[in-house]
Amino acid sequence: MNGNNRTEIAHMVLGHAEQLLETAKPPQIPEEFAEDEKFVQFHEKMMNLREVMASFARGDLSQQIALRGVVAGFCKALQANLRHMAWKVQQVERGDYAQRMDFMGDFSSSFNKMVVQLETTIQALQQKEEALTNLAVSLQEEVKRRSETLQKLKKSEAEFKYLAQHDPLTGVFNRRSFFSMAKEKLENSFSLRKGCCFCLLDIDYFKVFNDTYGHVEGDSALKFVAEQAQLSLRKSDIMGRYGGEEFIFLFCNADLSQGYVAAERIRAAIENSPLKLEDGREVTLHASLGVAVLLDSWADMYSCSELQDHAIKLADAALYAAKAEGRNKVCVAPLKNICDN
Repeated sequence: MNGNNRTEIAHMVLGHAEQLLETAKPPQIPEEFAEDEKFVQFHEKMMNLREVMASFARGDLSQQIALRGVVAGFCKALQANLRHMAWKVQQVERGDYAQRMDFMGDFSSSFNKMVVQLETTIQALQQKEEALTNLAVSLQEEVKRRSETLQKLKKSEAEFKYLAQHDPLTGVFNRRSFFSMAKEKLENSFSLRKGCCFCLLDIDYFKVFNDTYGHVEGDSALKFVAEQAQLSLRKSDIMGRYGGEEFIFLFCNADLSQGYVAAERIRAAIENSPLKLEDGREVTLHASLGVAVLLDSWADMYSCSELQDHAIKLADAALYAAKAEGRNKVCVAPLKNICDN
């Protein structure tokens, strides 16, 4: 082999090596070296190195490196570092912000700064989340307190309104509320050209009852009479405590006979339902009632207040008549216009 031939062969080998390093498509083994074992081994080593580097470029770190020597050692070291780096990134992803690297040069420095910043940001977000959670809990507690306070206030308002309108002992309308409601019902009945009846009730011998059984049982007797009377009323009728042991009723849309029937129903209910005392004894109560009627035609001449006062006077006179006739009785007042007084 002369000098020219050796140079030509060397150039062919170098050219093949350059193609293995630079071209995307690896070259075939030249025919001239197909049977040269050394050349074929060199070609296969370079192909193996291309494959390893290509797998690194794709992010595939599973490639087995069968080469030996310093380049293969560099590749193995790079593969091990990349695997370790991937593991550390996975730990950070799982929340372990204590991970640091010192084997990848500038990349390690950037990685460490990124982890520190990420940990700081995560801690800040956690603190804000905790603050928001505490704020939400505080708001919920405040809303709950305000809701409870509002419910108590509404309950108190309802209780105050009830107490302002009702007799605290018997639960029926107090005198002021009764007359306020009676005025509305009278106007409504008169507008329908219907009459109404007022009725007064007085418990018979109530002072004797109190003296005999005491004031506690006396209060029970008042509540009992109120309950029996209310059970006997129609929905349109109203009842109030007139004072002491006296109660007052307005029977709406009722003439004198209907007013008598309503009063008699109340009297009978009281008589036929004995009061049970605290000691177990039973006592029968009686009541006297007086009824007076108001004609709707009178509404054209007199005010509701005038008619109301007139009817109550007549009912009161009828009540005294019932007392005079032996008590436990209903008496009706004779039909009498205001102008007849």
